[in-house]
Amino acid sequence: MGSEETCLARRTILAGTASGVMSGLAGCQIIRGKSQGSTPVSILSAGSLQLALGEGLTSESNIPLKIESHGSVTVARMVAEGQRDPDIVTLADPALFNSILQTPWYAGYANNALVVVYNSDTQTGQKIASADHWYEPLLDRTATLGRTDPALDPLGYRTLFMFRLASKFYGRPKLANKILGTQQLYPETELLSHFETGSLDAAVVYRNMAVEREYEFIDLPDQIDLSNPKYANDWYSTVSHRLTRDRRVTGDVISYAATIRDGHHNTRTHTVFETLVQGQYLNEFGFRTPPSYPTYTDHAPDTLTE
Repeated sequence: MGSEETCLARRTILAGTASGVMSGLAGCQIIRGKSQGSTPVSILSAGSLQLALGEGLTSESNIPLKIESHGSVTVARMVAEGQRDPDIVTLADPALFNSILQTPWYAGYANNALVVVYNSDTQTGQKIASADHWYEPLLDRTATLGRTDPALDPLGYRTLFMFRLASKFYGRPKLANKILGTQQLYPETELLSHFETGSLDAAVVYRNMAVEREYEFIDLPDQIDLSNPKYANDWYSTVSHRLTRDRRVTGDVISYAATIRDGHHNTRTHTVFETLVQGQYLNEFGFRTPPSYPTYTDHAPDTLTE
């Protein structure tokens, strides 16, 4: 198969917000809203939603919000183990609702894609942009790569999926093994701060993270960026990762989902949840919101699905 990657220039979307608000703040908490006089609705979210919720959702909400972000696996475990008790949980992999959290329902509301951001201020970063194939400077180890820990969040294990699919797509069977190393691992909410300080030449991130911060990036082929439902069953699903001893995750389209936790149903929480999953604010932050979204699983409250 031939190369189909495209090098995209620095984005003009969200000018002025790029690397400022919330970039790289691990476990960031924000309490914001147009009306500050009442108790905030609390949201525990995937790290890649940090800026979209903190800037986009809060601007559309008349109810104050308390937002805390971590890797999705970490979020799910914090809730399952009783470390956090949020009103709303939103994750970057719906499968975590069925496994770690075992929630009765959730709503899918956005899609994403993987991209490779590169640092145009470094010589090796420029090599990634100019190479015939983006992975060549990574194969010869002249460029430093950052990625997130697959044990902590879906971005981490999706990065593994991407490189394994790339090995097959580009006909380079050893590509993934030669590029990947444990020294590349960072928490999701810290990865970009290392990239921004110039300590990394490249990083694998979600497309929205690159768009939000106006990074230059390589737009990968659909066959490896986990964005296209066309490839979900026969191609993405051919790769997997063992997350725990008894749980294996399989390649699929990148999607986001949210739920309201039992015991937290009230008018204010429902209002925030509906604004969250309707997703009008998400497109400008680099997410994709198909017309069919939001989609609810069985047992969702009638007040939300009617």
